[in-house]
Amino acid sequence: MSFAETFFNLNILISIWPLLLEGLWMTVKLSLFIVPLSVVIGLGLAVLQDLPSRVLRVVLAAYVDVMRATPPVMLLIFIFYGLPFIGLPLGEFSAAVLALTLNGSSYFSEIFRAGLESVPPGQREAGRSTGLSWFQTMMSVVVPQGSRNVMPDLVSNTIELVKQTSIASVVALQELLRSAQIAQGLNYNPTPLVAAAIVYFLLFWPFVRLVSTMQKNPQPGAR
Repeated sequence: MSFAETFFNLNILISIWPLLLEGLWMTVKLSLFIVPLSVVIGLGLAVLQDLPSRVLRVVLAAYVDVMRATPPVMLLIFIFYGLPFIGLPLGEFSAAVLALTLNGSSYFSEIFRAGLESVPPGQREAGRSTGLSWFQTMMSVVVPQGSRNVMPDLVSNTIELVKQTSIASVVALQELLRSAQIAQGLNYNPTPLVAAAIVYFLLFWPFVRLVSTMQKNPQPGAR
């Protein structure tokens, strides 16, 4: 069998393409849940760490450290197979969303925290001097500037988070990689895996270029 027939078998690709599209749609659905939830929770954690309560900061820092240190696949296994023992069974999709959100939000939290810390203290003082509350100052003054300063990191982390949706195959959720594995098993040929890899590349390459452009041309005011 030739190289092309082994890795780029057109007949196999045509026959399994609907299966890959089904898996791609599941990957997209996972991403549509995981990314916004992770961003919102991560931002919330970063903002709360700006409060003067030392106890709260220690608790939040501990949570972030634990979630970052725990492999997302381990979180997924614990959530999907462990929670039923305490009466909280979750389906494959919900378990994957929860596991990846817990992990992803911890990374977004650290990125946002670095962004918030990059905003000069004078900006906070200026906001408070105009009569804004602490929360209003954070949301109207600090968060917009801090987020802009770390935008390349936010985009990079989003790309990594979407890549991690492939771990959903551990609980037999049929996302893109799982669909390719099933197709490979049906045809005894690696073409489906190669096709899935190409799809991943086409999905992420524009965002990788975006990050590179943003790093070369930082936003005005970014530090």
